[in-house]
Amino acid sequence: MGDTRHTRVLIIGSGPAGYTAAVYSARAMLNPLLIQGLQPGGQLTITTEVENWPGDTHVQGPDLMVRMESHAREMGAEVISDYISALDLSKRPFTAVADSGMTYTADAVILATGAQAKWLGLPSEERFKGFGVSACATCDGFFYRGKEVVVIGGGNTAVEEALFLTNFATKVTLIHRRDTLRAEKIMQDRLFKHPKIELLWNSEVTEVLGSDAPASVTGVRTHNLKTGEIKDVPCHGFFVAIGHAPASELVKDQLPLHNGGYVVVEPGTTRTAIPGVFAAGDLTDHVYRQAVTSAGMGCMAALDAERFLAGGH
Repeated sequence: MGDTRHTRVLIIGSGPAGYTAAVYSARAMLNPLLIQGLQPGGQLTITTEVENWPGDTHVQGPDLMVRMESHAREMGAEVISDYISALDLSKRPFTAVADSGMTYTADAVILATGAQAKWLGLPSEERFKGFGVSACATCDGFFYRGKEVVVIGGGNTAVEEALFLTNFATKVTLIHRRDTLRAEKIMQDRLFKHPKIELLWNSEVTEVLGSDAPASVTGVRTHNLKTGEIKDVPCHGFFVAIGHAPASELVKDQLPLHNGGYVVVEPGTTRTAIPGVFAAGDLTDHVYRQAVTSAGMGCMAALDAERFLAGGH
């Protein structure tokens, strides 16, 4: 490989932020290149029911992302299935090296790499990943038809996963380290009313229990943070839903980050500390983290990039 291609606007990432940025920059005749990354479509491809995308009462996450991709292509954006492994923002044009060996140079870069699930960091969790330990109920829920599962977390993700898993599991235990949930009230109401869901408050998971041949989960060991009680909860599946970390590895030594790795942007814009580099979506947003706000930021990034390239910076 080893070829080099130049573009006016390079968009890295393919969630709602990346695809919206591609639509807007293509309409501005900037001929953008969008590099999809390891998970084309981003986190919405592992979300089944999306009920809060304006204009769609009900839409499947993967379907929505397929539509966004085709919209970007229709507008004239070039969508490339590749992964950026190195990015140099120290001089213009900016340089990005892809996994395929291709090098891209760009006058402006829009970072839309999103976020990824966080893990507990337990050796036993690592050991059973893919064998009963998962961070995606919508990907793996159907493996637990007629079985008992455990979800850990207290935000919207945890509650959504727990409710989703009731479609398959006979019992879902939700474990949370506090005694109240952070999830939206409407989600909490559904959770508390559900006959299949049991809650374990003020508790943390200290170990995933299982057997090795074949590798399978048999339960989790919990520690009550108030009473100190150690309790084993039997289950076949353990779902980690403790939040997300921004995918900022590419720029961690080049751009200011805050709140655990989110890219800092000028308030009210998508401009980063480096002129010509813009950030949008979950990579920069630790507050809202919604598909619709990511799309909005993708639009802002494209307009900011267009203004920058026109010399209005």
